Amino acid sequence: MIVRIMGEGQLDVADGHFAELNSLDDELLAEMEGGDEAGFRRTLGALLEAVRRLGEPLPDDALEPSELILPAPDATLDEVREMLSDDGLIPG
Repeated sequence: MIVRIMGEGQLDVADGHFAELNSLDDELLAEMEGGDEAGFRRTLGALLEAVRRLGEPLPDDALEPSELILPAPDATLDEVREMLSDDGLIPG
């Protein structure tokens, strides 16, 4: 699956890694719902780092459609709330 981190670029992440990413996404959603700014910051950073670690970066000139778009590391709680679906940032 092609994942875009806003402001950084695209990575190809194998479907087998989505259980780990979904776990972080669930944690992030709970922290957002609870208004836990420090937890939100920590978990957003962990989620983005996991995508970077597990994904294979696409060349800068690649124009693949992103199947999943994640917020930039400095995104605010409100900005991320606007990106959420009922399943969080990562569907499924």
